[in-house]
Amino acid sequence: MTPIVAPKRSSKVSIVLIGKNRRGNWIAREQAGIFGGLFVNRAQAFKYALVENGHDPEAVIEVFGELELDIPLNS
Repeated sequence: MTPIVAPKRSSKVSIVLIGKNRRGNWIAREQAGIFGGLFVNRAQAFKYALVENGHDPEAVIEVFGELELDIPLNS
């Protein structure tokens, strides 16, 4: 089996994860938790992800397990 390797990306492109949380709500969250949001449906989460990552659909990853909106708060 050949391992899957993510393509190298410019540092300007943010990888955004989309998926459902434990309550069934759609989440879009930047990989490091820098930004994110809660959405009514997959289409809205994906649209937000595209806007935030510079319209790069290859940098949007759908998570099939639970995804939580964990965004660190600045003190």
